[in-house]
Amino acid sequence: MTDFVQALVNGLGQGSVYALLALGYVMIYKATKVISFAQPSLMIIGGLFAYHFTRVWELPFWIGLVLAALCGAVLGMVVERLAMRPMVGKPVFTLAIITIGVDIVLRIIANRYIGVQSKIVEYPGGSERLSVGGVSISHQTLGLMVVTALVVVGLLTFFRKSRTGLAMRATALDQETALAQGIKVGTMFALAWAIAGGLAAIAGTFVATQAAGIEQTTWIIALKALPAIIIGGLESINGAVIGGLAVGVVEALTAVYQPDVAPWLGANFALVAPYALMFAVLLVRPYGLFGQKEVERV
Repeated sequence: MTDFVQALVNGLGQGSVYALLALGYVMIYKATKVISFAQPSLMIIGGLFAYHFTRVWELPFWIGLVLAALCGAVLGMVVERLAMRPMVGKPVFTLAIITIGVDIVLRIIANRYIGVQSKIVEYPGGSERLSVGGVSISHQTLGLMVVTALVVVGLLTFFRKSRTGLAMRATALDQETALAQGIKVGTMFALAWAIAGGLAAIAGTFVATQAAGIEQTTWIIALKALPAIIIGGLESINGAVIGGLAVGVVEALTAVYQPDVAPWLGANFALVAPYALMFAVLLVRPYGLFGQKEVERV
């Protein structure tokens, strides 16, 4: 039982990273109907911002995290303005391909900064662990989970209570109607990319605090957020969070139990377990757990 709870805690910790990234995917999709494949590079660069602020400029971790999130938000707006805004009105497939190109360019730039040595951000007291009933959790994981919870609550409050949040929701529902009501749709697009960039930077910062730090192959972590948004639903904030946590838990439990229960699946089946979960959910709920079924009248 202790092993199960420990794996569950570890999975929730890693799932918090996926949830932050999945929220970024959802922000952009809700506003523009485009799945952005630039999130991996935004995560990497966000982690590098935190590394530079905390290791080069020697700022405290939490200040570095805030500055990295702000820089990630600015980078997101720059990407939207330079790469996406000129292509407004083009097919969604074309826009998705452009985000792939943006991701490649940004990762090439990031890899030149990373070099051959990983970039590690030191979390204050990150090596210390809190133990309860035989189950332990690192201060780094606990901080990640708390930050993720605060971010989710903040986003939900922003969308439900603020005028700007309501304008973003209106834009997501119908862009033409939003324009008719005087909402600056272009500004909403930029804000969605800014939020996605900031969330990716927060996720990248906590990824950089892990033992491996930021490496040239770290971008693969962000791909696991794709099953999370499919599981939760492409337009659901709650679904992104639940999907991200579910992916993390399934991955952790598979890593613990699969070698003994089903060794014939291979030694690294935990890496593909999130995608197996995605296929299982889609068989039952084609639009995801919280996705909205689209009805088209002809």
